[in-house]
Amino acid sequence: MEVTLRLEGNASLKGKRKVVKSILGRVKARFNAAVSEVGGQDVYETAVLGFAVCGPEQRILNTVLDNILDFIEDNADAEVVDSEMEFDFFFGAP
Repeated sequence: MEVTLRLEGNASLKGKRKVVKSILGRVKARFNAAVSEVGGQDVYETAVLGFAVCGPEQRILNTVLDNILDFIEDNADAEVVDSEMEFDFFFGAP
């Protein structure tokens, strides 16, 4: 899942880094998801974050990603302006 955030009132990359690190750390700890800032690194009022989870069923993964998005919307010092989910399926042994 990719989430784009607007960090209103943020005036520096240092301030952005503080907000982004907080979000990524809390999501990683709470949902056991792989997390990273994947875009907009040089823009201090925008952050693009990527989240990845693995599991046996799309329904479960969709629920986890929805919960991550809700958590960010409820707990972040930023506004979610866009989100996009993508699923890749892998079957069988190589």
